[in-house]
Amino acid sequence: MILHCSTIIAGANFIQAAIPTWLVAVRAAESKKAADILVLDLRGVTSFADFFVIATGANARQVQAIGDEVGLQLKHQAGELPVGIEGYNQAEWVLADYGDLLVHIFSPKAREYYSLERLWRNAKTIEIPPE
Repeated sequence: MILHCSTIIAGANFIQAAIPTWLVAVRAAESKKAADILVLDLRGVTSFADFFVIATGANARQVQAIGDEVGLQLKHQAGELPVGIEGYNQAEWVLADYGDLLVHIFSPKAREYYSLERLWRNAKTIEIPPE
């Protein structure tokens, strides 16, 4: 697994801070008032991704706003661009693929229906540290 870092510029000095990409995505979702944020560690469970970040938006506009902010912060803080984004226009389930990180943003109805937490119950849940 590759640990992605963010760069903080302090005067003329560059300081590397080891902030996992999943945490950057979580903080971005939190900033847009996402609900029920969950991080699943899929290492050892599957080979196509290391982490899922799962979040819920109250309505289509909030789902899109969360997706936009996650994309913006992953680009600026971690230099990450998505490999692909699915479902943005419908905004029921937005899936942003960042390679080893998949970000799922659901409407409440879609989150209940697809229940990724149940589907991936063998994955370890990561505790989100307080800010």
